[in-house]
Amino acid sequence: MATNGKKEALRAVKFALFSASAGLIQAGSFTLLNELLAWPYWPCYLLALVLSVLWNFTLNRRFTFKSATNVPVAMLKVALYYCVFTPLSTMWGTALTNRGWNEYVVLFGTMLINLVTEYLFCQFVVYKNSIDTNDLAKKENAKERETEA
Repeated sequence: MATNGKKEALRAVKFALFSASAGLIQAGSFTLLNELLAWPYWPCYLLALVLSVLWNFTLNRRFTFKSATNVPVAMLKVALYYCVFTPLSTMWGTALTNRGWNEYVVLFGTMLINLVTEYLFCQFVVYKNSIDTNDLAKKENAKERETEA
């Protein structure tokens, strides 16, 4: 059986990898909106962020945190995180790009801050009491017990 430290390290790696895939969705949709429509930073950022959040939430709930928690409740908690993160990141992103910072430098810096803070929020708030409770986790635990016996 994996030690708790190894299990949590693997969880963090999974979160980072799924977040990287969400980051590709965010960067790709941001680029399309920014380059093709030439919109200001903030609407490109907001639409791209929403697309990546939906993707990231779905994958991380199922495969990273393996949570059987109520989906609407978990999504509400994530939405509350974004009620704080989104206005702050939109304001600092707009302020920095208005000062001449490159849109992509701002976007990727913001994505890194989002990665770390969202992982901590999910680990200690959203899924705090429901980590490893879904059917996937139960199958893995049963398999581990079989190999130990």
